[in-house]
Amino acid sequence: MSLRKEEYINRLVDRKINKYLSVFGAVSIEGPKWCGKTWTSLNHANSVVLLDDEETRQKADLSLDLILDKERPELIDEWNLVPKVWDAVRRKCDETTKKGNYILTCSTKLTDKEQREKIHHSGAGRIGRIKMHTMSLYESGDSTGKASLQDMKNGNLKTQTNEKITLERLANLIIRGGWPSNINVNEDEIGIIPRSYIDAILDKDINDDKKRDKNKMFMLLKSLARNETTVVGNNTLIKDISEIGDEKEKIESRITIDDYLDVLNRLHIIENQEAYSENYRSPTRVGKSPKRHFTDVSLACSCLDLTKDKLINDLKTFGFMFEAMVERDLRIYMEYLNGNIFHFRDNVTGLEVDTILEFNDGEYAAIEIKLGFNQVEDAKKSLMNFYNNMIKKPKFMCVVVGFTDVIAKDPETGIYIVPITALKP
Repeated sequence: MSLRKEEYINRLVDRKINKYLSVFGAVSIEGPKWCGKTWTSLNHANSVVLLDDEETRQKADLSLDLILDKERPELIDEWNLVPKVWDAVRRKCDETTKKGNYILTCSTKLTDKEQREKIHHSGAGRIGRIKMHTMSLYESGDSTGKASLQDMKNGNLKTQTNEKITLERLANLIIRGGWPSNINVNEDEIGIIPRSYIDAILDKDINDDKKRDKNKMFMLLKSLARNETTVVGNNTLIKDISEIGDEKEKIESRITIDDYLDVLNRLHIIENQEAYSENYRSPTRVGKSPKRHFTDVSLACSCLDLTKDKLINDLKTFGFMFEAMVERDLRIYMEYLNGNIFHFRDNVTGLEVDTILEFNDGEYAAIEIKLGFNQVEDAKKSLMNFYNNMIKKPKFMCVVVGFTDVIAKDPETGIYIVPITALKP
């Protein structure tokens, strides 16, 4: 497998990979299948071992020295298929003071049992871990990058125009997702790859350590898709996948849900956006439950059989999926900036803020996400309500909008108004 590096499309995670290769003996890159882990890793490696190849895997089972002898940095793709690779790489790193010897990639986390039985050392201090995602709009070339989060934080963002985007184009970006192999696919075919991803999960990936019910898993995926970007509890999910009878069936359903969610988490299909509670005047009222997300909004659309036309004819669903796409991008941008994203909800008043950005210097920002520009005034009121209830004030506030061609700062509130197609870190 070879990569002509002049063909490589730069990813935001490249900077962190370079940094970690200069600090650690090895780097482990985790993330969903097809998000570009192998392609990106090849851009940083001088040799490669592909463990999804049966002959190579047999060679590794015979002796790891047969595969850990190539030019460094050496990429070991899908190392989880031969878990003993982890400890072997850690030992190899202990044998030299040189940094950046190996790049490990993994699309499926090991089960807790496999971790206990097959991995004997965490790799702390030797193997640096990096999470990789699908492509943001900025990485895929669908955002101009005129509105930088860092510029907003520093008060340097200037009012300017941005390229206009149509409703149809925005819907297509959601259906297409951030899969690198889907970026240049014809618009009529952009739903095929996300659908194939869901089929692969159901047909094979969910049965890693035991057989699971394909129909129940699909019902769970549909339930998660219907509740994308919301705070939904397991009880709601249980109702969606089964008809609850007696107490025994309730217990079995809870066990099933926990197991199925664990599988989806290990496959990097879902991820939680945790709640933010610091500095609020009434901390006892702050909700603690996370918002649930698919790792890419296109998977939620595929589960619900959504198309461009269906989104346009159902603006409420369009709004939820737009929020999911924005939060995917914000997660990628904040990881680039070594920060985190959260959400906020006051359980008593119902006050919500879609996204809280927490920077590594302790500062934070509050973000509301609105599909249409006609919703901006309500978003500004919500942000100001939040601002007035915070002990430590946000460094900046922003409304990310689907349809506007202006990047601006509201003169009365100081709140930024920014289109998603202008954002970058």
